[in-house]
Amino acid sequence: MSSSDIHFRGVIGRTLKESIPEWTDPPVPPEGSPNIVFIVLDDTGFSHFGCYGSNIDTPNFDRLAAGGIRYNNFHTTALCSPTRACLLTGRNHHSVGMRGLANWNTGFPNCRGRITTAAATIAEILKANGYNTIATGKWHLAPMDESSVTGPFDNWPLGKGFEHFYGFLQGEADQFYPELFHDNHPVDPPRKPEEGYHVTEDIVDMSIRFVRDQSSVVPEKPFFLYMCFGATHSPHQVPNEYIEKYRGRFDQGWDRIREEYLGRQKEIGIVPKNTDLAPPNEGVRAWDELSGDEKRLFLRYQETFAGMLDHTDHHVGRFIDFLEEIGEIDNTLIFLLSDNGASDEGGPIGLIDHMKVFNLIPDTIEESLAHIDDIGGPKASNHYPMGWAQAGNTPLKRYKKNTHGGGIRDPLIVHWPNGIKEKNVIRRQFHHVIDIVPTVLDVLGIKAPDVYIGVPQKPIEGTSMKYTFNSNHAETPSRKKTQYFEMIGNRGIYHEGWKAVAYHEPGTDFEKDEWELYNLEEDFSECHNLANEYPEKLREMIDRWWTEAGKYDLLPLDDRMGQLFSTPRRRFTPTARTRYVFYPPVSHMTSDTSPVIGSRSWMLTVDVDRPNKNTEGVLVARGTNTSGLCCYVKDSRLVFDYNLYSTHYRVASDTEIPIGRSTLGVRFERIDQEAIATVLINGRVSGSVEVPKVLRVISSTGMDIGRDGLSPVTDDYEGQFPFTGKIYKVVFDIPKRVPKKVEQEYREAEAKMEMSKQ
Repeated sequence: MSSSDIHFRGVIGRTLKESIPEWTDPPVPPEGSPNIVFIVLDDTGFSHFGCYGSNIDTPNFDRLAAGGIRYNNFHTTALCSPTRACLLTGRNHHSVGMRGLANWNTGFPNCRGRITTAAATIAEILKANGYNTIATGKWHLAPMDESSVTGPFDNWPLGKGFEHFYGFLQGEADQFYPELFHDNHPVDPPRKPEEGYHVTEDIVDMSIRFVRDQSSVVPEKPFFLYMCFGATHSPHQVPNEYIEKYRGRFDQGWDRIREEYLGRQKEIGIVPKNTDLAPPNEGVRAWDELSGDEKRLFLRYQETFAGMLDHTDHHVGRFIDFLEEIGEIDNTLIFLLSDNGASDEGGPIGLIDHMKVFNLIPDTIEESLAHIDDIGGPKASNHYPMGWAQAGNTPLKRYKKNTHGGGIRDPLIVHWPNGIKEKNVIRRQFHHVIDIVPTVLDVLGIKAPDVYIGVPQKPIEGTSMKYTFNSNHAETPSRKKTQYFEMIGNRGIYHEGWKAVAYHEPGTDFEKDEWELYNLEEDFSECHNLANEYPEKLREMIDRWWTEAGKYDLLPLDDRMGQLFSTPRRRFTPTARTRYVFYPPVSHMTSDTSPVIGSRSWMLTVDVDRPNKNTEGVLVARGTNTSGLCCYVKDSRLVFDYNLYSTHYRVASDTEIPIGRSTLGVRFERIDQEAIATVLINGRVSGSVEVPKVLRVISSTGMDIGRDGLSPVTDDYEGQFPFTGKIYKVVFDIPKRVPKKVEQEYREAEAKMEMSKQ
C-alpha cells in the first residue's frame, strides 16, 4: 500500500491490468441541509434592537424577527471571548479554557486564552461533514501574543475549522483604520476613511464575496458563515450622516428613555406585563441633575452609538438582500445575537478615547466638549457614558461583565423560513449560548465526534433549542434546567426558574459577597430579592453553583482584570524579549506582538541610508491619531512625537541628518510617571522633550516600520508617509521589569482613579 494513502482499499499491481482502483467520495452533508449563519454583535444590550423595544432604527434585524423567532430568555457569559468560545463549541467557557478574554493566560486550564483541542468547533465539525466554512470580522479567540505574522496559527480561524478568514484578531477595532488579516496574513484596508471606508461595510462585502464564490463554483455544498462585527463595541465610529439622523431623538434623557423602552417592550410582548424597571445602577446620575454641557455631550455620544447600530443593521440588510438574490434565504438558518450586555466602560461621563480606561486616565467634561465634533469620526475613539448603557439594558440590572441580567440576558433572533413555519413569535424558554451548537447539530442530524484529530472530545454541554422552533412547543417548559455563570468573580446560577446571583467587587473577599435570590418566572428584571424570605432555597442554589463550578472546571475563582494584561509572557513569543531587532521591510505588527514599551524606559536605534536631502518619511510608528508615538524624518530633521490623547509632545533634532548612512535614535527615559524623550543622531544628543504622562498601554493598534500604515499618529504628516531612503535595521532595547512591581503600580493607579470618580 502506498504511504501516500493509508486508507486505500484497492489493489496495486505491477501494471494497470493487475490493479484495482478505488475512489472515495468527499463528505456530503445530509440532503437538504441548510446554510448556517451566525451574526454576532458586540456589547449590544437587551433592548437595543427596535424589535426589543428601542427607538433606534433596526429595520433589517426587525425583518429577521418578523420572519422568525425572538427569544427573551437567552443568555451569554457577560464577556466577548468567553461567549464566542461557547457559541463555537457548545461547551461552557471554563470547560474550553476561555474564562475571560483571549488576552489572558492565568496558568490554569480554565483560562488559557484559547479553545482547547478537546472541544472541536462547529466549523471543524461542519467542514468534516461537507460544509464550506467562512469567518469574517472579529475573532478574539487566539492568545494575543500569537497574533503576529509568524503565528503559531493553531488558534486563528484557519486553525479552528474555517477555510476563509477576513477580519481582525483583537477584541476591538478602529472602525476606520482596522488591523485586518486575510487568512493568515495582514492586509491594509482597501480604502481610506475619506474615500468612504468603514470596517462594517468591508466585513459584509467580503462575506458576500466568499459566499458568492462558493455558491457559484460549488452550489451543491452548503456554507457556514460566522460574521462578527466590531459594532457596537467601542470605539463608536460611524459615517456622520448616521449621527445626524439621531439628533434630538434622545433629548428626553436616559431616565425617560428607559421608561419608554419598557413601555414599548410590554406593548410588543418582549417582556411580561408585570415587569418592573430595575432601579438605577450605582453611579448613574438622574438626567435632570446634569448640567447643560453634560447633556449636550452625553447626547452626542448616544446619537453616535445609535447611528453605529443603525449603520450595522443597514449592512446586515445588504447581506440578507444578497441571500434573497441568490435564492438562499429560505434555506439559511440564521442566528443573530449579541455577545453580552451593553458596556459601562465609558464611566460616568463617557470617553473621547476608550483606551484611557486601560491607562486609568479619567476624562473631563471640558476636554471632551473641546472634541465634541470629532465624536464618531476617525479622530476620536469614543465610548458613551454608562447611563446610556443602562438604558440599553432596559429593564435589567447592571452591565457587561456582570452576572445580573444586564450582563448576560441578550437578544437572540433565529430565522429559517424552511424550518420555522410560525413567524414573528417570541419564545420564553430559558436558554444559553452553549445551546446553539447542539441546535445546529440537531437540525442537521449530525453527531459531534467523540475523537477529533486524535484528541478525545469533551461532551457537548448545551441543550438543543430545536424544540422551540415548533409552534406546538411555544409554551413548553424549557428543556434547559440549569446553567451557571461566572465572570471576573461575579457569580450566578439558574435552576428551574430560580436564579441566585452575587455581584463581586474586584480585590475584595469572595466570602463577603452578598448573594441575591430571584424567581424569574415572576420577576423578569430581578427587582425583588427573596434571599431573606427563602434562605433555604438560596442555600440550595449556592450549593448547586459550587457543584457546577467543580463540574465545568470553573475554579479557582479569580477576579483580576487589567493586571492580567501584564502577566509574564511565554518564551519564544514576540513579547518575551527585552531586545527586538527588525530587518525591514517587516509586516504590520499588532499591539500584542509589538515591543512592550508601555510604562517603561526604552531605546530605539535605527540604521538608515539617506541618499539625498529630500529623503524623508516614517521610521517607526505605533498607535493612532489619538494616542501613540512615532519617529520620522522631515525637513532633514529627526522628529519624535509622543501623542498623549491628541496632545502632542514633539521634538525635532537641532541639526540636520547627514547625507548617507547614519544611526538615528530615540532614548525614552521614564522618571516616575513622566519621561524625557531624547533624539540622537550618530550617538549625539540633538534635542529632547518632556512627556508629562507615560502611557501604560500605548494603543490597541500596533506598529509599522518604514511607514505609518493605518491611522496617522501625528498631524505633522499625511497618510502613510513612507520612508524614501533605506532602513537596514531597527532595534528596541527595553529593560526587564519586575512583574510584582508592575502589578503594584497598576493597583496604586487603579485606586487613584477610583478615588477620582468619587
